[in-house]
Amino acid sequence: MLSRTAASLYWMGRYMERAENLARILEVGYRMSQMPDLEGGGTRNEWPSSAVAAAGEAGLLKKHGEANLETVISYIALDADNPSSIHACLKTARTNARAVRTALTNEMWESLNDTWLEFSGQWLKSLNKDNLLPFLDWVKTRSTLFRGAMLGTMLRDEAYHFINVGGFLERTDNTARILDVKFHVLLPEGQMIGGSVDYYQWATVLRSVSALGSYHWVYRDAIEPWKVAELLILRHEMPRSLVYTLSQVDRYLGTIARNHGQRYDCQRLAGKMHAELDYAKIQDIYQAGLHEYLTKFLERNSALGQEIAKNFHFYL
Repeated sequence: MLSRTAASLYWMGRYMERAENLARILEVGYRMSQMPDLEGGGTRNEWPSSAVAAAGEAGLLKKHGEANLETVISYIALDADNPSSIHACLKTARTNARAVRTALTNEMWESLNDTWLEFSGQWLKSLNKDNLLPFLDWVKTRSTLFRGAMLGTMLRDEAYHFINVGGFLERTDNTARILDVKFHVLLPEGQMIGGSVDYYQWATVLRSVSALGSYHWVYRDAIEPWKVAELLILRHEMPRSLVYTLSQVDRYLGTIARNHGQRYDCQRLAGKMHAELDYAKIQDIYQAGLHEYLTKFLERNSALGQEIAKNFHFYL
């Protein structure tokens, strides 16, 4: 497979996953912003933390001056100049798909194309604070349709493997960001994890990664912060946990390497990161500092993405 073809498939998978992840981050911010502020009165302003989780805080503040509901919708959902906005993600995913049209099934292409046409024809013109939640649900649904079309119709060939490498790597990044923002940015300064926090926030975070029901199924107990962290970092059965998503990155890179008859440095790095998570204990992570752990993890995950680009010559 040509490097430019592999790159287009990889980035198509990443950008579709990123669009869904941004929708999940905005949903967390919206639901938390509706909670009363018991200290200052009124409601909470959780939008700065949403901008941090979306890795768009600097760009948003430079362009709009402050993070609130209107500016977040404008910058993170609709801004074509923000390369990590939902707008840019959907457009870039479709552009990459069009470049490798022959490598995709009709169902996959139609899913992506219809998503872009509906976004540009409807939501780009009408999205506002009153219909934000229906829009976020629509983004998540369209991402699910794309993933379903891929799983149900695509050959398990190299194209399929590169799409999954991109998608799972992006999902790993998102889970780490949501956890880090919750534990570090949203937790009141000086308050111990597990102290007198608003547990509605923990339920909202779990909902953002479709894990609230899974949490109660696994732990059969009230929501506790350290268990939330364990579920989203170390539980193999949780499809958005760090250990599971990295296992999939390692799996698909390994399949590509076997097909090529060689091992790549990115595969070694993914395998090392997965093995460390596989044998980690949540107590050790807490003792080292969860924020410090997640910050380092995000740096290593970014390095893994760069190594993948280097090994397969993704000059994009």
